[in-house]
Amino acid sequence: MSKGFKPVVSMGDLDLEPFSQGAHYASSDAGVSEALRLTQLGASYCEVPPGKAACPFHVHHVEDEMFVILEGSGTYRFGDTRYAVAAGDVLGAPRGGPAYAHKLTNTGDTTLRYLAISSRSDTDVCEYPDSGKFLVASRKSLGFERRFEYIGRKSEGRDYWEGEDSAD
Repeated sequence: MSKGFKPVVSMGDLDLEPFSQGAHYASSDAGVSEALRLTQLGASYCEVPPGKAACPFHVHHVEDEMFVILEGSGTYRFGDTRYAVAAGDVLGAPRGGPAYAHKLTNTGDTTLRYLAISSRSDTDVCEYPDSGKFLVASRKSLGFERRFEYIGRKSEGRDYWEGEDSAD
């Protein structure tokens, strides 16, 4: 075992990193997987203030996600349906197409606290149905930082053979 590594983490000891973007997105997150040195299972502790969401409506094509609501309440948009959720609820977000797209928004009066848990792959494709965007990303093996990331729109696509006239 590595010197100094402890396979137990307390939520209160995690260093939260605040994030905000525009009027609708804000959260403070901490990497549970990183603290526990997990490489195939993703887990983050998230705190979202009232009226905000941590991320846009999206779906992963490779990774499954699950959210465990610890405190607070919100609305879970899943595909074409919205669900009221509260502490004690467990939410599933299977990988797939737009029918599995999801977004968790704090619609309560207090901070929404939850664990976001996912399978972890070296490469993933994430689709954003509301904006028509997609993200392709890969991670370094056994690492947590991304080594490649591209965000685009389907409408910007190229023909497979474009630029491939080289004889080399």
